[in-house]
Amino acid sequence: MKKQDLQFFKDILGMQLESLMNKSNLAVAELISQKDQEIEYLDRASLHINQTMSLRIKSRESLLIKKIRRSLERIEEGTYGICEACGEDIGIKRLNARPVTTKCITCKNLEEREERTFAPRTRAF
Repeated sequence: MKKQDLQFFKDILGMQLESLMNKSNLAVAELISQKDQEIEYLDRASLHINQTMSLRIKSRESLLIKKIRRSLERIEEGTYGICEACGEDIGIKRLNARPVTTKCITCKNLEEREERTFAPRTRAF
């Protein structure tokens, strides 16, 4: 991968990381301030549901933050843009669509096919 491409992805990942960290800090501050407010019983239940949803979203964002940090490490190590499954280059189009990806489209499709094949099936009663 060209140096300018690596710098482009480093900048994109850095901006995404900064944005997620800012959102995370604001969400934590909001949860803390809501905890201190006097709230009626029904409002408390509604607030609890909203907090639960917020925490689920934050959990997903936390995973994305880890992936972004790992991608930035891979840039520094010189392994960014190389599929960790087959060792081939990951296409620029794929990296543009998902900068944190670690697998080429072929290996990712194979992985997803295997997951569907071996995933436990649920029955509707």
